[in-house]
Amino acid sequence: MKTVFHPANLRGNTQSEWLNANFSFSFGPYYNPERIRFGALRVLNDDFIGAGKGFGAHPHDNMEIITVVLKGALEHKDNVGGDGIIKAGEVQIITAGTGVSHSEFNPSATEETNSLQIWVYPKVLNVSPNYQQKSFTDAYNINQLTALLTPDGSSGTLKINQDAVFSIGKFEQGQQINYPIQFTGNGAYVFLLEGEAEIDNQVLNKRDALGVYDTSSFTIITKAQSRVLIIEVPML
Repeated sequence: MKTVFHPANLRGNTQSEWLNANFSFSFGPYYNPERIRFGALRVLNDDFIGAGKGFGAHPHDNMEIITVVLKGALEHKDNVGGDGIIKAGEVQIITAGTGVSHSEFNPSATEETNSLQIWVYPKVLNVSPNYQQKSFTDAYNINQLTALLTPDGSSGTLKINQDAVFSIGKFEQGQQINYPIQFTGNGAYVFLLEGEAEIDNQVLNKRDALGVYDTSSFTIITKAQSRVLIIEVPML
């Protein structure tokens, strides 16, 4: 098993009057040649967006664009039929394909929004754009991983155009979570949302991440109550 550790305090960062954005990989004003991507995972931005502010309409193509709202809400609009509010506990995915334009704003006049924007390189290029959104609040169970995205959209998951699997879970202290890699040759990027955990003797604290690859499985040991996001992707 091989690993790469990305501590939270070494992420890129940009701040303005309304945005505090943390970049796990090179993005916008942040460039680090050692942090371009993890396999097919190209972007993981941890955004704190001020009340009533957001990102105006901008284009994308040939990318799987995933939004996970952790706190507050985002108002989304695009040119392929997506229009609505993404609330905490909900996940949205846009298959940009041949091209899509979208905007995202915090609809609250008083509360900050915290969301993750994640980009994954697609398996098939130039497909028709598509938009999906779902609440997973009722699917969450303590000490269990919940699958959010899968290639076939089975078992209540959203469909992603890649041999990738996104899973999330909240765990009590002292849990051991064995994660089997779903697709041979894939790796997993483990992003610790809250708490403290250990993988292969590497301790992770809040917003730390560990990329794990060249293995068929690995184990996460929680040292405190923890919330974890696992992004399994081809290593390209």
